[in-house]
Amino acid sequence: MPARKREYDEDDVRIRPGKSSRPRTRTRPKHDDAVDALVITVDRGRYGCVREEGGGTEVITAMRARELGRKSVVVGDRVALVGDVSGAPGALARIVRISERSSVLRRTADDDDTTPEGRLERVVVANADQLVIVSALSDPPPRTGFIDRCLVAAYDADVEPLLCLTKADLAGPEGVLGYYAELDLPHVLVRPGSDLDELRARLAGRISVLVGHSGVGKSTLVNRLVPDALRAVGAVSAIGKGRHTSTSAVALRLPAVGRSRRDPGWIVDTPGIRSFGLAHVSAESLLHGFPDLVEGTLDDQPNCGHTAAEVDCRLDAWVAEGKADGRRLASYRRLLASRAGEGDVRDQPVEEI
Repeated sequence: MPARKREYDEDDVRIRPGKSSRPRTRTRPKHDDAVDALVITVDRGRYGCVREEGGGTEVITAMRARELGRKSVVVGDRVALVGDVSGAPGALARIVRISERSSVLRRTADDDDTTPEGRLERVVVANADQLVIVSALSDPPPRTGFIDRCLVAAYDADVEPLLCLTKADLAGPEGVLGYYAELDLPHVLVRPGSDLDELRARLAGRISVLVGHSGVGKSTLVNRLVPDALRAVGAVSAIGKGRHTSTSAVALRLPAVGRSRRDPGWIVDTPGIRSFGLAHVSAESLLHGFPDLVEGTLDDQPNCGHTAAEVDCRLDAWVAEGKADGRRLASYRRLLASRAGEGDVRDQPVEEI
């Protein structure tokens, strides 16, 4: 009897899936063995990190893991590292996680968000607790316009401001402090050769960002706070392929004072940050940088722009009644005008104090 011919059905057909239809897993490694670290410098896609626990000083060079996608990593970020975390020459770790940031200090190159520079927002430092505004009392004279900008940026980032007045041997602080009398702005005075105990006490246990114009003594202050600052910067300069540039922020661990076990804190030196473009700050938030003026706007119309052109703006009467300094109102309105593209407050003459 001849063999019966087999009949095929759909169960016999095997279709090989194409590349586009292959199932993908969303499972990602947990990296339970990752080491917690703090980013202290960023240079050409390489990140200098130090362990957060144990007070280690060895700089671990790391790169971003692909799984982070487009997430940026900046100085001050708290990250998780895997791979070679020995910090040995040539060793390379990977950043696999970035912790949620407690604060983000931002700036733009321009105030006007209709310009390319104004739309380009840069994160200066993450997780900062304090913005130390370094200003000389003389040579050069204090620039309250710059200080006002820094205050706006600090309040917008939910970072506490601290005014550090240098060269106190050349002039008294009364003029500057009088200008900010209504703000109860914390401050310290620094003279050549004076101890820095009060400043160190305000820096202890915190990540503090130092900003200031050229000539105000910020670099001298950094070197006094961290005597081996140049060596510390040199240690992180080799993280990328070139030298540490003057436009890069770098975090420096403050040395312990005496036998104290208290965390002395970190300072972030920002040699390239000499002004803050405020295009990223809304007009409403801009007013929060002038808390001495806020109460004067409560009786204004909801749509009042608080500019000099607003004839019914209550701020003029508020100043006339002696409840705020007229120079503060002028500074606020210059910032508003700058946001509108009507000139840059940084081009204005230095205010007389």
